Amino acid sequence: MDTFPLTTTLRIALVGDYNASVLAHKAIPLAIDDAAAVLNIDVDYDWLHTTEVKSSEDLVGYDAIWLVPASPYQNEQGALLTIRYARENSIPFLGTCGGFQHAIVEYARNVMGWDDAAHAETAQQGRMVIAPLACSLVEKTDTIELRPHTLIAKAYGKTEIVEGYHCNYGIAEEFAQALADQPLKVTGWDDDGAVRAVELVTHPFFVATLFQHERAALVGKPAPLVQALLLAAKP
Repeated sequence: MDTFPLTTTLRIALVGDYNASVLAHKAIPLAIDDAAAVLNIDVDYDWLHTTEVKSSEDLVGYDAIWLVPASPYQNEQGALLTIRYARENSIPFLGTCGGFQHAIVEYARNVMGWDDAAHAETAQQGRMVIAPLACSLVEKTDTIELRPHTLIAKAYGKTEIVEGYHCNYGIAEEFAQALADQPLKVTGWDDDGAVRAVELVTHPFFVATLFQHERAALVGKPAPLVQALLLAAKP
């Protein structure tokens, strides 16, 4: 496994509205610290409330960006700006749960030209690229099949994983079909074929998952995608 000197310090922006009662927010620092220890690196991470992200200048200087769970965000535009900044500037990006959902909205609007793309949790009008799930995934665990030879499959070292969720919204079927010819590829799905992970193949590292893989750290297990994010952030 790649390692690099302890004198190298990575700066990670954790964008989202921190809440100590959110399990994923408890897990994220543990997952980062564990990954940093395994890779023998130093990592500094800053929690940036979405209301703090008013322009791209607020994100300059970070080696990687993680748009964390617990939406709706207090400043949705700050979340969307964060995704666009990472996407357009080739900054390693990880989105989980709400981060995944908003990565879909941002891509639909700014890459595919769906100006009215919307999230059903917060919008009443527009094309709902993020829609209510047929069955709630709040505190549920499920099996996910990963597309071989992708970033996420390489991170896990296998093509079938089991992870947990805390969400009620996912990609609308109409939009899932529209992704077929896009660089934003579906790289993980459940047994019914519903989209559970995507990655942008024209970007060095742009991965988003509906499941909350970081929760592994709460039971002392490594979070492979967090290790992959740190490796991608290597200067």
